[in-house]
Amino acid sequence: MDTDATNPSLLFLFLLLLLLGRGLSLVAAKSYQNLTVGSSLSSSGPNSSIFSPSGDFAFGFWPLDANSSLFLLAVWFNATSPQVVVWFATNNTDPVQVPAKSTLQLTQASQLSLFDSNGQEVWSPDAANATGVSLLDSGNLVLYDSSGAFPWQSFQNPTDTILPGQSLAENSELRSKMSDSDFSPGRFELAVQGDGNLVFYPVAVPTGHKYHAYWASGTQYAKMLQLVFNSSGSLYYQVENNNQTALTSAAVYSPTDFYQHATLDPDGALRLYIYPKNNNNTKSTDKWNAVGMLPANLCQTIQADSDGGAAACGFNAYCSLDDDQSKQLKCECALGCKFVDTNRTYLGCIPDFAVQSCEQYQRSQYLFLEMPNTDWPGDSYEHYTPTDEDMCRASCLADCLCSVAVFRMPDCWKMKMPLTNGQQGMSVGGKALIKMPKTDASLPNQGPQNPITIVKKDRNTLILVISALLGSSGFLNVLFIIAAAIVSFSFCNRTKNKKNQIAQTMLRSNLRVFTYKELEEATDNFREELGSGGFGIVYKGALAAEFHMAIAVKKLDRAAAKESEQEFTNEVRSIAQTHHKNLVKLLGFCNEGNHRMLVYEYMSNGSLTSFLFGCTRPEWNKRAQIVLGIARGLLYLHEECTTQIIHCDIKSQNILLGDNFIPKISDFGLAKLLRADQTRTNTAIRGTKGYVAPEWFKNSAVTAKVDVYSFGILLLEIVCCRKNVQTEAATEETTVLAYWAYDCFKDGRLDLLVDSDEEAMFDIRRVERFVMVAIWCIQEEPSLRPSMRKVAQMLEGAVAVAVPPDPSSYISSIV
Repeated sequence: MDTDATNPSLLFLFLLLLLLGRGLSLVAAKSYQNLTVGSSLSSSGPNSSIFSPSGDFAFGFWPLDANSSLFLLAVWFNATSPQVVVWFATNNTDPVQVPAKSTLQLTQASQLSLFDSNGQEVWSPDAANATGVSLLDSGNLVLYDSSGAFPWQSFQNPTDTILPGQSLAENSELRSKMSDSDFSPGRFELAVQGDGNLVFYPVAVPTGHKYHAYWASGTQYAKMLQLVFNSSGSLYYQVENNNQTALTSAAVYSPTDFYQHATLDPDGALRLYIYPKNNNNTKSTDKWNAVGMLPANLCQTIQADSDGGAAACGFNAYCSLDDDQSKQLKCECALGCKFVDTNRTYLGCIPDFAVQSCEQYQRSQYLFLEMPNTDWPGDSYEHYTPTDEDMCRASCLADCLCSVAVFRMPDCWKMKMPLTNGQQGMSVGGKALIKMPKTDASLPNQGPQNPITIVKKDRNTLILVISALLGSSGFLNVLFIIAAAIVSFSFCNRTKNKKNQIAQTMLRSNLRVFTYKELEEATDNFREELGSGGFGIVYKGALAAEFHMAIAVKKLDRAAAKESEQEFTNEVRSIAQTHHKNLVKLLGFCNEGNHRMLVYEYMSNGSLTSFLFGCTRPEWNKRAQIVLGIARGLLYLHEECTTQIIHCDIKSQNILLGDNFIPKISDFGLAKLLRADQTRTNTAIRGTKGYVAPEWFKNSAVTAKVDVYSFGILLLEIVCCRKNVQTEAATEETTVLAYWAYDCFKDGRLDLLVDSDEEAMFDIRRVERFVMVAIWCIQEEPSLRPSMRKVAQMLEGAVAVAVPPDPSSYISSIV
């Protein structure tokens, strides 16, 4: 027994186990210990970070480069591969980058301070009397005092990421990084605003100027807004009375089973990422996956605007989304162009060839390179329709200003460089024709060849092939087969179903054809009704394939679907040819059996009706901008789109409000198309009581002036924030808005129309101009009404407004 006890081998093994055990406990203690007064971390050496109790998160010095010459003070996921930074120290949004041999210390003065290698303090949180620093299992870095309170925590000072258990109160924000490896302030901001609105902004770098929002929650009149990523894994924004709205369409993933974070990425999308937890070692196949995203389509959402805001991709570039689930935005150059900076592709592209000049311009020196399914919408300076591709090419070649032509049957758009808001994808359709000098050495080697060159090159080959066929005894058999194929093809074409022909026409108009089943699933069996009209009901839906992009589906009722096929076809064709910021965009349609539906973009801020006649009076300036937007939209329908369109039912319910409350005219179901050689039409009475022009009741010719009349009534409603006929009015004189408005104008008492509206009273000259324009619009005699072009000019102050005559003779027609 004594010999065994003193056996050197056994004694050595015992001591080794004792030392290992003690060493592991020391490592554990070191890993999970807090920083206390007098303790520190160093960017050089083993003591560079601390860990949360579970080991899921780490806090300390994060190397910015492979040489470990620069470091961030950061919090990151420690148990995943790759590890992901979720918070980092900043000074006025700029990341704090320190060199090697920098230290973080909780000083004797109870202040957490970061010192660079020269001993200079470069960062310190705004918290006094801290007795310790701890990293919680939630990933929240906290400073605590002697009472256990948190005078400072990273959850209340976010950078680009939020974690489960974290919420952002009003006046908080996330700011994207410049790129995945560049932590400097990026081009996008998510703001939880004090006015109750959750908003995504493009941001000018480096000034920080915010451009027009590219997404907003539309809750700016709500109270107690906050963005919440709760501890159960739900990501939503919440307003007063605990009213919650999911921020992305992602399913809820339990934090027990998944690591999660939501990050405002460098491309402007807020993405929800998950990573599976494992009881054993992390599997090599595990990775971070994006399961939700907002906005759903960055290419269409982030657009250049008049305020100077840049598009998702810069000049002469186009935008597409990767096919993977994360939908990462990708910028590419137009053919013949190159990136300004290959590391920052969003800056756009410049031509890599000699740009054409109108001096000594010769069309024979240029050719076209084709880019299928590519467009720069809104950039054209000339539009031809109907035309064919040959005419489109010839027109651009003959024009020394034309750099690009976009052809999408039967339309041709001519454009100058630089190009903005470029998009590419099957949903875009058509083709872009990039004009290039023939002799330029930088022409892409694999680009399409000059058609003329191709013909010359292959002419000899073609002659040889024909000669061989003529010399062959099987040539007659070949001719017979070709003739039979032609006959068969012609027969099939003649027997095509009429609805298929319509569908093909719609496809050429860049619309998506939906099946009834797709829309049934998208609307959850037509569950949520947005509104109804004379032709059917509108339902809210979401397209799963586009990360649950919200849509509005107009389902025609059975009677309308059966009796008005031509109305439906006209509506689809007319809307498909319209492109204007003040018109609701048509995304697609369904024409399957008795099911006829139109699929529109969803307007997040609802109708003008609910905006105007709610509990609180909207701001005057916002109302004035809405007036101008509606006028421009009607001007486009009447004079600027391919075929003149008379809406015939302009009213507040048919004006929808998009992001930033931009007004968009909707519901073209009642529109009548006028051919190029037709200026007016006779038809049955249409429209809505109170907005209907007097000529409807006289069986007179109906022109675009019926829309002018309806706009005049709508303009008065917007100015006064009251309905055109108000039976519960205080007096009989005020029942009919148009009658009362003229009396107030005649008596010099416009203040009565905007009673208690201080903003409008301060801008009473514009109020007067709007009211005078409205009175001109509602004249009983159509010829006295101005065109929408003149209406827009008068509203904008570009044209003087004469004193209008008394329109009272029309009153009997509208009540």
